[in-house]
Amino acid sequence: MYAIVDIAGQQFKVEKDQYLFVHQLQGEAGDKVEFSDVLLIEDNGAITVGAPAVKGALVTAKIEEHLKGDKVIVFKKKRRKGYKKKNGHRQRLTKITIESIVASGAKAAAPKKVAKAAAPKAAKVATSKADDLKKVEGIGPKIATTLNEAGILSFQDLANTTSEKISEIIAGVRGKHITETWPKQAQMAADGKWDELKVWQDEMDGGKPTK
Repeated sequence: MYAIVDIAGQQFKVEKDQYLFVHQLQGEAGDKVEFSDVLLIEDNGAITVGAPAVKGALVTAKIEEHLKGDKVIVFKKKRRKGYKKKNGHRQRLTKITIESIVASGAKAAAPKKVAKAAAPKAAKVATSKADDLKKVEGIGPKIATTLNEAGILSFQDLANTTSEKISEIIAGVRGKHITETWPKQAQMAADGKWDELKVWQDEMDGGKPTK
């Protein structure tokens, strides 16, 4: 029995007891997570295809550890312009082990009962809608995508991350980025202080106050 499941924006073919590396998930080592965005299930030769997901299907997994992938070096050069730029990036990953695959209409197995307590955390990973981080002065589409891939989906997530950590996460994005004010801007956005935030942003240039 195997399934095709969407995990953190990527599609994987999974089987019971298989381990795989996915974009970083929220949770600690040992936590159980569930993924309901199952696109296809094969069970003893019978294939069920979702539209887009198989109704009632569920894949349960266990978080083994959080780690970083191999470093990717990006080097850019413009001929006769004297321009050279070298950046490195290491994607944040989570190693998980598939514990069970439940088809539509099947009775819940014992591992699913264990995973039920972690359901709210898993739901956030699989289905939560990310805030528009581009509302923070200095953050563009590429940086917003990079932050989302690192598990920073909401203004509150960004507010809880230090500027040093943010700089480390976006190290592979071209350009010079001033991140010192981003957590405070994000906290103001999370608190709904949009008017106050706009006044402050009007005094900024690329995320750095001009006054």
